[in-house]
Amino acid sequence: MTATIGKALDWWARTAPDRTALVFSGESLNYRQVRDWSSRIARLLVGQKGVSEGDRVGLLGPNSLTWPVAALAALKSGGVLVPLNSRYKPAELRKIADDAGIGVVLVAPGFEQLAEDTVAIGDPFTVVTYSELDAVREGPADDFRVDVAPDEPTSVLFTSGSTGLSKGVVLTNRTLLSIVLENTLTEEGFRPGTTTLLVLPLAFTPGLVYGLLITTVLGGTLVIEPELNPSNAVKLLEEHSVEAIFGVPLIFEAISRAPEFADAELSSLKTAIVGGAAVPVPLLKRWADKGVLLRQIYGMTEAGGVATATIREEAFEFPDRCGTGSIFTEVKVFNAAGEPAEAGEEGELVVRGPGVTPGYWNDPETTAVALRDGWLHSGDLGRADEDGRVQFVDRLKDLIISGGINISPVELEIAIGAIDGVQEVAVIAAHDDRFGETPAAIVTASPDVDEKAVIEHCEKVLADFKVPRYVVIRQDPLPRLPSGKLAKTVIRDEYKDVDTRFDKVR
Repeated sequence: MTATIGKALDWWARTAPDRTALVFSGESLNYRQVRDWSSRIARLLVGQKGVSEGDRVGLLGPNSLTWPVAALAALKSGGVLVPLNSRYKPAELRKIADDAGIGVVLVAPGFEQLAEDTVAIGDPFTVVTYSELDAVREGPADDFRVDVAPDEPTSVLFTSGSTGLSKGVVLTNRTLLSIVLENTLTEEGFRPGTTTLLVLPLAFTPGLVYGLLITTVLGGTLVIEPELNPSNAVKLLEEHSVEAIFGVPLIFEAISRAPEFADAELSSLKTAIVGGAAVPVPLLKRWADKGVLLRQIYGMTEAGGVATATIREEAFEFPDRCGTGSIFTEVKVFNAAGEPAEAGEEGELVVRGPGVTPGYWNDPETTAVALRDGWLHSGDLGRADEDGRVQFVDRLKDLIISGGINISPVELEIAIGAIDGVQEVAVIAAHDDRFGETPAAIVTASPDVDEKAVIEHCEKVLADFKVPRYVVIRQDPLPRLPSGKLAKTVIRDEYKDVDTRFDKVR
């Protein structure tokens, strides 16, 4: 028998059946209920929906009590779970469905039309509504599961890449359980029975891996919020004696500004990790005054989410560093020659360890570029000090990170370039007080194209968080390199103050 997430769930259902596993909007499920319901759904997928081992199963919907149970069911069916962003438009979902070869999608209420619209523009897949899943919520005890081999894919998480196209990061039982192990071996880590508060989407890497899967393996309790409500988050931290929380600086900033924060009792909170953007020292102090040390991390989906985190004792002394790696995971800086860089020298951040992905789904070429000589090449620029503490400097890749979510400039450039009258476009990151970064589109176009036309088109084909907040229309050609490519460095420099020179268009 192999070590799987499903086996861990079965263990807790047998040994601690009445322990609370999931909490959402005041409703909860214990481990026995989660095991039985997810087993019945898995049986439904295999017996009635034709899911076989290795088949890709999409999951479309916002945070809910059903989502994590459905995700566990997809794993227990022997299928490969593919979480889908419920804010996507049909064309975006279609791309992922085609890349992954999705055959079945589990769809939340209110998203049935989105699923049908996605089916209508490509190859068919079977839509299974939550009503079908809810119909088997009650029933006899059930421990059905299909265990897959340790190195077979169990989930594929799609993330934007430097090419501007989505890439499917493969997770296996071995990589997932390695991530869990590393996160339990230090004083700052998770523990069996840990209660975690999740204010991020379950469909993203932090929510799925650090929320649902780590909680399930460790027999903990996951308190899930529909979305970030700072005052309610403070209430839940106290009410459930939450021990772990994670997110981007925006989340910790918002919670700390809630009126209830000043008098909140947060002594239970032992693990608080923050990443996705630089963490302001005043924010660190605000939480430290409550007895909570925020630990800055560096990571990526390909490295299991968190590759390194500042140790608790150094959170204040080195607020701009991200630690020296983990117990089994190494994080280094390589220079242009592919050799370890000197202390203080900038270079590419590289990672190796048991939680690193074995590759990208059905994409051997991209896998070969990213995984070389045992190292995952991040495409990120960093430096390390004499003691190996890593500092993130910038992205070699051209991604925009807005509120911790990756946005591909190339994807936006393709969308805007399809507008009649647009001659060329460059999308760059603009500073944003709330989200850290937000997209700005610099467009060369004919006189009949205005900012409104660009926004209206983007809103039709892109998720709302991708739609540019700044649009600059110009008649002069954009600067280019001798190769003919857009000179992004020159464009960024010319519009480095776009957020102060131009008004937001949305």
